Amino acid sequence: MSAATRPTATELQPVFELFNVLHPIGKRVEIYLQKNIYCCEIKKGELLVKSGEVCDSIYFIKRGVLRGFIEEGSREITTWLTVENEIVATITGFLLRKPTMENIQAIEDCELLGIKFEDLNRLYLKYPSFNIVGRKITELYYVYAEQRAYITRFHEAERKYEILMDLYPHYLNRIPLKYIASFLGITIETLSRVRAKAHTRSRKKSVKDL
Repeated sequence: MSAATRPTATELQPVFELFNVLHPIGKRVEIYLQKNIYCCEIKKGELLVKSGEVCDSIYFIKRGVLRGFIEEGSREITTWLTVENEIVATITGFLLRKPTMENIQAIEDCELLGIKFEDLNRLYLKYPSFNIVGRKITELYYVYAEQRAYITRFHEAERKYEILMDLYPHYLNRIPLKYIASFLGITIETLSRVRAKAHTRSRKKSVKDL
């Protein structure tokens, strides 16, 4: 990971916009964030957080794609995938301050904005209204976790793929199929077959609608 630097107000605009959509944060909170958020970069293939570590920061993705994965013997199981303008951390490692089972890896070169656990909690204490932002982010990502749980609980590969296309269609244009297959809990061969079937159905429907 690159050495951390402080962002400019312009670089923080995407973060401010996200927070203000959830709840107005005010100028004082913006100033606090500018003083305590840091910029960092991580290269494709590098780990942002390793299994067994405590996750010291929570990150906003300015550019790039990250995945979470756990290890079972020699096998890597992708647990989630995320892209620009989303927030990422390992839940156990960050919130509970315990060693995490999960790894976070860059699938592309990434530019991130991070804030340390201590600085975030100081923000909650100093500006209580920001707790509303924290609550709404937690609620939002709980919904995401529920959606991922639905995908893993279906047995049929085609149903898994349908949900993926409904919720995350942008994944297929950027993320290697081996990670998508792992996320869905199917083999890459099965994913290729399901994609081919879905493409054929879509093409037939388009012809029928002409």
